[in-house]
Amino acid sequence: MIKEIDAFDLQTRIAEGDDLILLDIRSEGELAQGVLPEAQHLPMHLIPLRISELPKDKDVILYCHSGARSYHACAYLAQQGYENTINLRGGILGWARSGYQLETRLAS
Repeated sequence: MIKEIDAFDLQTRIAEGDDLILLDIRSEGELAQGVLPEAQHLPMHLIPLRISELPKDKDVILYCHSGARSYHACAYLAQQGYENTINLRGGILGWARSGYQLETRLAS
């Protein structure tokens, strides 16, 4: 069972100062479209290589463009024993359609 959160509930958690990590798993080129405030970037293909960097003691919210890739990434992480990953339903598209803030970030 993959846990999911929608844009409204995520915005509420951010506004309340919840201790969580936002993880943008899109490709480098997609970052130009905007990112969620305070998000960290870890392209999906690097998750298996850098999985040890992800904490198990706080919620990690994964997102991509539409929510499909991040759903699969959450499923992969669940198979690796991560019970604290949550997929942003609708991805950054759903976030933007809900009228929430995006930051612009230059590709690193």
